[in-house]
Amino acid sequence: MSARSLYRKLVDAHTVARLDDQNVLLYADLHLMNEYTSPQAFAGLHEQGRAVYAPEQNVAVVSHIIPTHPVRPRVIADPASALQASNLKRNCQRHGIPLFDTNDALQGIEHVVAPEHGMIRPGMVVICGDSHTTTYGALGALGFGIGTSDVEHVLATQTLVYRPAEDMRIRVDGVLPLGTTAKDLILMIISRIGAQGARGYAVEFCGPAIDALSIEARFTLCNMTVEAGARGALIAPDERAIDYVLSRAPDISGDMRRQAVAHWATLASDADAPFDCEYRFDAADVAPYVTWGTSPDQAIAIDGAIPSPDELADGVDKASALQALRYTGLSGGMAVQGVPVQHVFIGSCTNGRIEDLRDVARVVRGKRVAKGVRAMVVPGSGAVRAQAEQEGIANLLIQAGFEWRQPGCSMCLAMNDDVLGPDQRCASTTNRNFEGRQGRGAITHLMSPAMAAAAAVTGVITDVRHLSTQEIP
Repeated sequence: MSARSLYRKLVDAHTVARLDDQNVLLYADLHLMNEYTSPQAFAGLHEQGRAVYAPEQNVAVVSHIIPTHPVRPRVIADPASALQASNLKRNCQRHGIPLFDTNDALQGIEHVVAPEHGMIRPGMVVICGDSHTTTYGALGALGFGIGTSDVEHVLATQTLVYRPAEDMRIRVDGVLPLGTTAKDLILMIISRIGAQGARGYAVEFCGPAIDALSIEARFTLCNMTVEAGARGALIAPDERAIDYVLSRAPDISGDMRRQAVAHWATLASDADAPFDCEYRFDAADVAPYVTWGTSPDQAIAIDGAIPSPDELADGVDKASALQALRYTGLSGGMAVQGVPVQHVFIGSCTNGRIEDLRDVARVVRGKRVAKGVRAMVVPGSGAVRAQAEQEGIANLLIQAGFEWRQPGCSMCLAMNDDVLGPDQRCASTTNRNFEGRQGRGAITHLMSPAMAAAAAVTGVITDVRHLSTQEIP
């Protein structure tokens, strides 16, 4: 057999049938659902009198529309959102599908909840009606988002019609400089290759800088790869990934454990595997990155200047930059550092994990949220929230003037009651800065949790490397 990439190996291992020259029928090991992309799929299933084929391989989480006010029990006030949540609960009960419901202590964002409970394992194919399913590539699992019609097909058959992607490999050499994170790395990569730079590709990350990342940092990297248009992101599972999974999956024991570890050790691209496209970056070039426009690729290093649209050769890029600058109220040639913010949001499936909150605590310790700034921290899950409270992080943030909220997607996409007003400018750890993403007329600057924390205590977009940081006890 010819040499294959890790991506090809996973697709081949899950191909039930080849349908034609372009499409295969792909088996899904796990299907995750949320409240807003599943109702039509269940309705279609019921209209045809079908049952869910493998309920035990489906899991649902109420995440996008849930309020995050720090009160319990949580009540969804918006009638349409409440209906979505109740529909999901009713559909899960009808078909015997596990559900992390509104007031479940372990509820959270689907892409945070699933790995922390050992559901994601190397070699799996995981699908969900949400584009940030690429997150699971951090553990060597092929995850990708699907549409509503696909959700119905998966519920009925546990398979979907799938057109394989092309292979891209991104190698990152060196070591990330002090004060930078995986969020800065992926923002730099997207700014270099473009928001469509990986369109049609499954991206495999490799190299010393990737090997050195923690698993939670790898989640951030793979989560945002979709912002470059990628159809999947993968990192070959190493000892760190295997330890992460085994520590969260007590059901893998005895002979099963030995067999699983032996299989996971084979999950890597062959040395001479062909790739359709390759990039190489040096981690030494990474600085704290911040977006200045309305696309994740419109990002610059914190000490850089916003590009002037007149200097852009590509007409589409120029028009996009002009529109983005009109929306954000900035201009070409100016520095993004020092721009005032009225709001800081720390959370999301990109940066709502415990390591992210530890980064924030190191920056905030001994400081106060700047006057005129509203700063919110929304943990990615109930487990993250509980751990942060146990470690004293929550109390530290509250004393510094942050709002400490219940878990959920919150202000990542404003599908709940966490919404910014027009012209409010937000330092955000989320993954998208599209027009209106956090509220109509609101302006979003993507950055790392440490950078968002720095903006919170200074009131302006700030280079976190210039602030003192302290280890949390």
